[in-house]
Amino acid sequence: MIIVKILVSLLIFGLIIFVLELGHFIMARLMKVQVNEFAIGMGPRLLKKKGKSGTVYSLRLLPIGGFCAMEGEDEEVPLPKAVGGNGAPEADAAPETDAAPAPEETPAASPAEPSAGKEKNTLGSLNSKKVWRRILIVVAGALMNLLLGYVILFLYLIICITPQQGEAKALYSTTTIAAFAENARSQQTGLREMDRIVRINGKLVFSDRDVAMLLQTDDDGVFDMTVVRDGTRVQLKDVTFDTVQNENGGHTLIYDFAVVGEEKTVLSTISYASRLEVSFSLMVWRSLGDIVRGKYGLNDISGPIGTMDVIGDAVQDLASSDWRSGLEYFLLLVALITINIGLFNLLPLPALDGGRLVFLIIEGITRRKVSPKVEGIIHLIGTILFLLLLVVVTFSDIIKIFQG
Repeated sequence: MIIVKILVSLLIFGLIIFVLELGHFIMARLMKVQVNEFAIGMGPRLLKKKGKSGTVYSLRLLPIGGFCAMEGEDEEVPLPKAVGGNGAPEADAAPETDAAPAPEETPAASPAEPSAGKEKNTLGSLNSKKVWRRILIVVAGALMNLLLGYVILFLYLIICITPQQGEAKALYSTTTIAAFAENARSQQTGLREMDRIVRINGKLVFSDRDVAMLLQTDDDGVFDMTVVRDGTRVQLKDVTFDTVQNENGGHTLIYDFAVVGEEKTVLSTISYASRLEVSFSLMVWRSLGDIVRGKYGLNDISGPIGTMDVIGDAVQDLASSDWRSGLEYFLLLVALITINIGLFNLLPLPALDGGRLVFLIIEGITRRKVSPKVEGIIHLIGTILFLLLLVVVTFSDIIKIFQG
């Protein structure tokens, strides 16, 4: 079973990275940038195939990532001598301008390379492209991960949400209160039936998942809420829930109301999957904020090893329990990991796509490209720090696994 858990974890990570890099690849081709290599995995090549466009497609030994290597990605485009450069660029590296290009003769393609001329005229260097084109290429990977997360959530709703016992139709949970338990504390302190919760302690609510997370992660069970009541927004102060002490010495909030169900249809599934995507994204950002504020320590953070262990547990649950409930947990977990990786990659940190995006935004505002040498050094320092953090978190993951 251990081998199966490891293989499934590697397969999931491989799929997520493949989709991320596929986003970069598709957008690069749309923006007429030459992709030199599209690789899944890192380390030595196991397989490779060269496409008609000149792109090398490869599978590498270590299933821990991948890359999309583009022409001119890590080098400065030389400028023509007329504007102070050190030599004219190649035909495929000509910088984009708004001026109309001067007509020039197109040399005939070599008989040995009949398609070379065509590729030279259609695919070029990344650094020769306008800033907005490079921005689209940089963010495309994360956007593809978010799209994959949505697809997984949609499949989860289609497969796992079925009519409950005694009900004729499947229902999705909403944020509208249907009924209260007897002597409900939250009703006594402000909530009413048919209130639709839109904010909790100032934070937006998009789905029932937001309600659950915001209520369960609070310390005292007392909340300021904004609800929509009879079409009007109403501010409620000090809405209170009862809590009980748990085995860890903390407190667990007691839910004392039920929510209205929304009938499962094609349109409601599309809508609810969208709201879940937003809720999961907010969960990631709010968790990152809690980490920065010191609410969570190293023991609460998981790296690749810890994540693989959690995925492995989900696979084991899928194999040993009711398949539908096991699949539900598995799909939600994979969706959360996918969205997490996509958003994390957009953080404005060196070595991440978000860090590259910052430099592109600076270039777009100042109309001057940041020195490739300076940018390279910053990304190198960021990579080293990121790897050091990865080592520390991995060591922590291993200790937690052995401690059970």
